[in-house]
Amino acid sequence: MWNNLPLDILAKIFSFLSPESLARANSACRHWHKCGRGYLLSTGSAVTWQHPPWFVAVPIRSLSGCCYVHNPNSDNWHALPLDFLPDPVRLISPVGGGLILLRSTSTTVHQLALCNPFTRQYKRLPKLNVLRTNPATGIVMLEPSRGASFPAFRVYVAGGMSDAPRGCGMYESTLEAYDSVHERWQIIGPMPVEFAVRLTVWTPDESVCCDGVLYWMTSARAYSIMGFEIGTNNWRELSVPLADQLEFAALILQNGRLTLVGGTCSGAVSVWELSEVVKSLISCSS
Repeated sequence: MWNNLPLDILAKIFSFLSPESLARANSACRHWHKCGRGYLLSTGSAVTWQHPPWFVAVPIRSLSGCCYVHNPNSDNWHALPLDFLPDPVRLISPVGGGLILLRSTSTTVHQLALCNPFTRQYKRLPKLNVLRTNPATGIVMLEPSRGASFPAFRVYVAGGMSDAPRGCGMYESTLEAYDSVHERWQIIGPMPVEFAVRLTVWTPDESVCCDGVLYWMTSARAYSIMGFEIGTNNWRELSVPLADQLEFAALILQNGRLTLVGGTCSGAVSVWELSEVVKSLISCSS
């Protein structure tokens, strides 16, 4: 009887399983594996899972040894070995569906990869159209296509140094993007040279996408925020309140708004969020 159930009914039943039970069900047979991906393939709409997502904690500087995951249902922590990774890597961003975007640290040229610590899968992304060192990297989630088994996303790479002989490299003032659906890189267009320099030298890997704009924060000229408008391919810059006084700062997405957390080592911390009207950061708490 179970083998003859329609896909949508079986997928709905699977939506009530805990993650560990779902993993065991996925390995039962091909039919169950197809249903257990979390999508109603016959209609293309997603199943709303009845269990909260797991929390994954990874080392900041290098994904070597293992990462740690928390099961909210049983309130237990588990260590997932990462010995299947062929190269030393650093975390860029979680993607969704158990996938993590990584950057190889075994080469100076920017090389990205995806891994799934649960299924122990690893896949290098194609080489960029322009080989570059130390660019800013950001990720944007896309609407899933009909019947998709995995989340759709786009990776943006901006700035960096061109891959030239030592001492002869130049700042690369272009931006390119990787589309997970078509699995290829495409040059999006030019970018301000000043932005390319600052994104290359003073920008970490973290980025935030809010209202169709991909934001990075740079410590150049004290703290400042640079944003790429995905729909228009235009660049914008936001000033950071008290930028010359902040000793640390970070961008996050909170309640659908771009939010800045910053402060000093003495203990003073403030939180600002982006105003929808004036498009500037205003203080909301301290």
